[in-house]
Amino acid sequence: MPRAPEAPAAAPPFVRPGAAGVELHLKVVPGASRTELAGALGAHLKVRVAAPPEGGKANRAVLALLAERLGTKALELVAGHSHPEKVVRVCGCAALSAAQLARLSERRARRSA
Repeated sequence: MPRAPEAPAAAPPFVRPGAAGVELHLKVVPGASRTELAGALGAHLKVRVAAPPEGGKANRAVLALLAERLGTKALELVAGHSHPEKVVRVCGCAALSAAQLARLSERRARRSA
């Protein structure tokens, strides 16, 4: 018997559709001992970055980590430039693939440069 196609994975609450692409709602902890995605925290994805919260260093570290995990550099910080709760848009993307969602759920630390 042929297998039915798999239903798309349900997006976690921190992944929301936006007008110009998918939006990721984050809770960022700068100055952490390591840079990592720490998992869901309510309606946000908790992100720890080793970079300090000065001069945009933590924001750049967040975007670099997400670019690595999602396999795209088409990311834009749209809210929370100087606040721990941030919104990052994955530009031109209507939905994240199951593989991208899985990579957001992985809990491995990224080596700090």
